Parts: sequence; structure tokens; C-alpha cells
Amino acid sequence: MADEASKTGLNALAQAAKQAPGRGVPPVHLWNPRHCGEIDIVIRRDGVWMHEGSPIGRKELVRLFSTVLRKDPDGYHLVTPVEKMKIRVEDLPFRAVALGREGDDLIFTTDVGDEVRAGPDDAIVVETDPVTGEPAPRIHVRRDLWARIARPVFYELVELAEEVDGRLIVRSGGQAFSLGAVA
Repeated sequence: MADEASKTGLNALAQAAKQAPGRGVPPVHLWNPRHCGEIDIVIRRDGVWMHEGSPIGRKELVRLFSTVLRKDPDGYHLVTPVEKMKIRVEDLPFRAVALGREGDDLIFTTDVGDEVRAGPDDAIVVETDPVTGEPAPRIHVRRDLWARIARPVFYELVELAEEVDGRLIVRSGGQAFSLGAVA
């Protein structure tokens, strides 16, 4: 059973998030509320948002919370004008689950409904695990928030890539992004 502070924090966050116009995000980077605490919300590695050990089943609620998410030097927080509640993120807060094209641009859709056009402001970065060689692709979404590129989407990127100087390269927004060395 949730304690009262947790219920109050969750309700306040939901109310503030509802005020986000349309599908946009509120200016959380401008908010510096005094009240800080923690709330038992975890964004799992697979992208499932959990509250007190149970999945948050309402996609609309997850979307609302995603609009008030901010990364600070001490971790991830859900932020409103009056509250700042720390949460835990196991990997990255979002998943890029679909890929589209618009002209020469690559458009990613996240699991919370954000659309991101890869380019100079929203880079594709692929790090490789030095032990396993496994790629860990991600795309910048906004401010210091990133989406892990899902494996099927990464395979689509590889199919679109061209080999340049021993590396697989995709282009979008006038930029070239390396997916890694050709095996």
C-alpha cells in the first residue's frame, strides 16, 4: 500500500503533467522547486515504468510523466513547479521503437510518443561493449534525455547504412553518424 507522501507526489506530478499543451513538454529545465524527495518509480531497462513494484499500465499516464522528466547531476527526477521527485532509471529513460524517413532524414519514434529527427541537435551514438562487442545504440531526445534504440530499429539502420572507410554510416539532418566498424 502506498504511503500518503507517495500518493500526494504521484497525484501532483500527474496534475502538473496534464497541463502540458498538446504532446509538447513543459519547461522543466526552468523549474527549481524547493520540495525534493523520492518516489518509488523505476524505468526498467526494457522501458516499462514501475510504481511501487507494479507496472504503470496506463500509457497516457506514462506519457504525462515522461513530459516532466529531467536529468540532473544527481540523477533523474520528475519535476513540477512545486515538487522535484527523484526516480530510478536502469538504463536510459526511453526506447526508440520505430524508424521512419522523411526525405533524407531519419525520424525515430519513442515508446512514450516523442518523435526525434536525427541531426546536429539529436545525435545517434553507438557505443560498443569492449568485452562482448555488443553495440549499444542511442539517440538524443531532448536536453540530457536519451532513447535506447531497440534492436529491430538498429537492424533497420544497418540496412540503410553505407560503408565508408571501414565503418557503417547513416546520414540524417545533414550529419553522418557511425554505427560501428564493418565486421
